[in-house]
Amino acid sequence: MALKIGIVGLPNVGKSTLFNALTKTRAAQAANYPFCTIDPNIGVVEVPDERLRRLTDIVQPKKVIPAAIEFVDIAGLVKGASKGEGLGNAFLSHIREVDAICHVVRAFQGGDIIHVEGSIDPERDRSTIEMELALADLQGLQKRIDKCEGAARTGDKEKILELSAGKKILAALEQGKPASSVPLSQDEAPYGKEFQLLTMKPMIYAVNVAEHELATISSEQARTLLKIDPSQQVIVISAKIEEDLQTLSPEDAKMFLDDLKVTSSGLDLLIRAAYDALGYITYFTAGVQEVRAWTIIKGMTAPQAAGVIHTDFEKGFIRAETISYKDFDQLSGEAGAKNAGKMRAEGKEYIVQDGDVMHFRFNV
Repeated sequence: MALKIGIVGLPNVGKSTLFNALTKTRAAQAANYPFCTIDPNIGVVEVPDERLRRLTDIVQPKKVIPAAIEFVDIAGLVKGASKGEGLGNAFLSHIREVDAICHVVRAFQGGDIIHVEGSIDPERDRSTIEMELALADLQGLQKRIDKCEGAARTGDKEKILELSAGKKILAALEQGKPASSVPLSQDEAPYGKEFQLLTMKPMIYAVNVAEHELATISSEQARTLLKIDPSQQVIVISAKIEEDLQTLSPEDAKMFLDDLKVTSSGLDLLIRAAYDALGYITYFTAGVQEVRAWTIIKGMTAPQAAGVIHTDFEKGFIRAETISYKDFDQLSGEAGAKNAGKMRAEGKEYIVQDGDVMHFRFNV
């Protein structure tokens, strides 16, 4: 499953620059005026994973397939987007298709980039975007509830549950709270997902700072700027530095970051935050034909993880021959792990762990 992240924000906050840098393309026209991105630009990026490189060194396969992440650059929203201001309605529909939202908020001062509001105020900008997403949700949800009420009155159990979930979320939205904050019962939860609400999606805030500020502004300080609570995912990035990194070799990029006293690139930070927000982990398959990273949801059983490769693997699952990444690495591969008794035969109840190297046995 390729993770899809929508990059949103007000015009001229650095979204397109960041998108170009992350995807190593110039697909999005970075220009000093609003709405330079009219159609959502899409870029697919390999998920950086040192473990995959090490597995490749050990196994020497014919092919290597990393996990992938898809970035969607969605044009700048403005106040009134939920009512169609700017190019709002079309862009809001693009956001519905993503797994998580990366909200780029500008914190850098000066330069020749004009802010659409005429001043730099991260909290105001955050609130503007969130209000537009919530208003869009309110409109859509109210229509859904109106359609649902008649059927619920006839005693349709599914519609009663749908209506209950809808009304709970509507009440929260009317109080300025996101849909994700609403506790739904086990029976109501599937209907909550069906609504495809924008404020139900995990939100990662990317605070875009000046180059010289990157090493000095912490995520806690960024949270204070945005006035959000500690549970929210926040990363501090410099879109300009991300752009500069793409012209460098991996070795030079590491030296560049070391010189800045920065340990991780914005791409690494964003992917880690997204995996964490969505509850994703990675397992590997490793053979001479192919070494591959697979993205699954944390808590999946071995048969469910096998089903990500092919539904037949899940249906006919017998067992999963499993080696932890640590053992695979330290014992130089499958043969060494086997000889040391570190390969395990796991059954249908096994919960896959991040980094497991797995080989599935199944009946077709």
